[in-house]
Amino acid sequence: MQQLAKRKTDNKPQPGRLRIVAGNWRSRLLEIADVPGLRPTSVRVRETLFNWLAPRIAGARCLDLFAGTGALGLEALSRGASSCDFVEKSDRAAATLRRSIAVLGAPTATVHPVAAQQFLQSAAGQPFDLVFLDPPFAAEMLPELCRLLEKADLLASDARIYVEEDRNQPPAGLPERWQMLKTRNAGNVRFSLYRVGDNEVGDNE
Repeated sequence: MQQLAKRKTDNKPQPGRLRIVAGNWRSRLLEIADVPGLRPTSVRVRETLFNWLAPRIAGARCLDLFAGTGALGLEALSRGASSCDFVEKSDRAAATLRRSIAVLGAPTATVHPVAAQQFLQSAAGQPFDLVFLDPPFAAEMLPELCRLLEKADLLASDARIYVEEDRNQPPAGLPERWQMLKTRNAGNVRFSLYRVGDNEVGDNE
């Protein structure tokens, strides 16, 4: 009986650890950097988001701005995304993320230890299919970040953009051609999925 109880306990996520939900690295536990204000996207939200994105993950080029623990980008890679660029200005968080990438053996993951705005102003190369935008709620950066994404031509023609916001605040003003496909609330977070393009697309895409 004691051994059975111990096995059940071992299956639970450990405090201070990030758990990959599904895919090649399912249930892998990764280190979380000790950085004030670092808040990994919850398992519940990630499950919902990646259910939305399921038809589009395989082979996708991803950008994880304000990567923090890298929860979103690593989840995407685990589920078959071709590559992910992680942007994280905290040296400590970026170093921890690099260790996680090394532990997982993810050669197509790249960490950029710079501010999100700096990355967007200097980035070049192929556009991204999926972008994860999860800036600090109090910073009110979303409109400017979205403007920079558009200006830099970093979005594929049918890209998807995931946005996290404070649900107690009005939605940020985003580019007119971004169509909201899905939106949900979880705790104090409002999380939404947008599509870049001009065609009519309903919520049940």
